[in-house]
Amino acid sequence: MNNNIKISQNPTWVIQTLMFFKTHYLIVLALGMAAAMGRVIQLGAFGPISAALHLVLEIIIEGARLMIFAYALGLTNVRKGFARIMQIFTKRGAWKSNWNIAKARMKSDWKSLLMSMVIYLLIAWVINLLIDYTAYQTCLHYKLKVNRIISEGASEWVIILFFKNLSVIPLTLIFNAVFLLWITGRVKN
Repeated sequence: MNNNIKISQNPTWVIQTLMFFKTHYLIVLALGMAAAMGRVIQLGAFGPISAALHLVLEIIIEGARLMIFAYALGLTNVRKGFARIMQIFTKRGAWKSNWNIAKARMKSDWKSLLMSMVIYLLIAWVINLLIDYTAYQTCLHYKLKVNRIISEGASEWVIILFFKNLSVIPLTLIFNAVFLLWITGRVKN
C-alpha cells in the first residue's frame, strides 16, 4: 500500500513526457523541423511569399503538429493516435467512461498531477527564457542577416519561432497527449 502512495506522489505525467521525448526525439525533432521551417518561411526569413504558399505552409505546420500529437497519443502508432482522436468524437460511451476514470484518477493522484504541472511549467519557462535570450541578447540575428542566411527584413521572431517549434511546442503536444493517456488510465504510473 505504501508503494502506491509513493508512486501517486511522483510527477509521473511529466516524467513520462520527458521519457517519451527522449526516446523518440529524432521523429519529434524531424516533425518539429518541418513546422519550424514552414513558420520561418512564413515570417519572410527568405523573402516575401505569396498568399497561396502561406496557406500551404500553414497546412504543413499544423499537419506536423497534429502528427506529433497523434504519434504521442498512439504511443508511436500514428494510426492508433488518430483512432483515439476519432473515438472522442464518434463513440458515445467513451465520454462517460473516460470521464469517470479521469475523475477517479484526479481524486487519487492530484498531488502527482499538480507536481507534474508545476514542473512542466518551470521547464517550459526555462526553455522560453533561453530562446528569448538567444534571440535578443546574442548576435545570432545579426550574424544570420550579415551572412545572408535570412533576409534583411526578417525580425527576431524568425529565431524565436524556429526554436519554439523545435522544443517547447512539440514538448507541449507530447505533454498534452501523455496527459490524456495518463488521466484515462491508458498509461500506468
